[in-house]
Amino acid sequence: MKRRLARAFNIEDLRKLAKRRLPHVVFDYIDGAADAEWTVKENARAFEDLVFRPRSAVASAPVNLATSVLSTDINLPIILAPVGSSRMFYPRGECAASEVAGEFGTIYTLSTLSGCRMEDVKAATRGRAWYQLYLLGGRQVAERAIARAKAAGYAALVVTIDTPVAGLRERDLRGGASELIGGNLLAMLPHVGQVLAKPAWLAAFLGDGGMMKFPNVLLDSGEPMPYADIGSALAASAVSWSDFAWIKSAWGGPIVAKGVHTADDARNAVAHGADAVVVSNHGGRQLDGVAGTISVLPEVVDAVGDRVEVLLDGGIRRGADVVKALCLGARAVLIGRAYAYGLAAGGKDGVERALQILRNDVVRTMNLLGVHDVRDLDRELVRKIR
Repeated sequence: MKRRLARAFNIEDLRKLAKRRLPHVVFDYIDGAADAEWTVKENARAFEDLVFRPRSAVASAPVNLATSVLSTDINLPIILAPVGSSRMFYPRGECAASEVAGEFGTIYTLSTLSGCRMEDVKAATRGRAWYQLYLLGGRQVAERAIARAKAAGYAALVVTIDTPVAGLRERDLRGGASELIGGNLLAMLPHVGQVLAKPAWLAAFLGDGGMMKFPNVLLDSGEPMPYADIGSALAASAVSWSDFAWIKSAWGGPIVAKGVHTADDARNAVAHGADAVVVSNHGGRQLDGVAGTISVLPEVVDAVGDRVEVLLDGGIRRGADVVKALCLGARAVLIGRAYAYGLAAGGKDGVERALQILRNDVVRTMNLLGVHDVRDLDRELVRKIR
């Protein structure tokens, strides 16, 4: 496996390996997006509208990638974003990814929609971890999850604000996702062939417990929320700005608002107590037809000034993308698909390879740009051409 991963020279190579290993319904869960999937493509394409303005004849020096986010020192300006259902990609997927994040000296963000207990995921990393919060099951259920995250040692709470309902992910519908998780044998039959065609994945999935529940969403009955209930639960658990007061009171630590896409929402996040904001459109999985996140990053940075830190999520496929985001004012970036492809392709080794690829890309890009410290990246080093 390591030999195969070593031949992956970019994130697209990892994507191809993941596609070969997974049933297409699981691969499409990682790879797909909402409606026509215009926004997920635009997230990546929009980086092409920015070109570098390199400084030549600069003496060589070691590149320093260290920065800080919410007073936490990290060795790499790349944070692992919350990716739900990672246990479907590889056994104990969330634990594997968090372990790698710690080895690279960066932060892992655990999704509410995790198949692993938050305590186990935090124990797997020697670095910092954040917990991403959905209000699934209502306020009391969320408060129990917040208390567990605090007791487990999570350093920040990431509140996702762009999911009033789940987006229309057509690939999931075509692939039979709801039928495969619904438990109705007759409905499953037309789709089960794709699972049987991947025996190695199926054996690993069944060996890890098979169809998962969400152990971090403990309902009033004390039972974890079943996977099949997620669609209706999301629709009943939308976050509003008024929720930030009780969330912040229950948590008592740093709050990150994820899903900010306009200057107005950035200012609202600051006004309601957010300590950082993530410019994000949920990887194109919610509202299709919105701008790529790198396009709106300057608007958000200008709106909040130095009052809170700004992070960027969406479309990161190469180290050059990371550098462009830092030039435009992001403190760090979050990656989701980039490491999920690696996880699906090779578990812990695949996540390591994804981060190695991106780290090497960033170092090479900065050397060619003539800048040797991420703290020296600024808008003078990029220009918008479209």
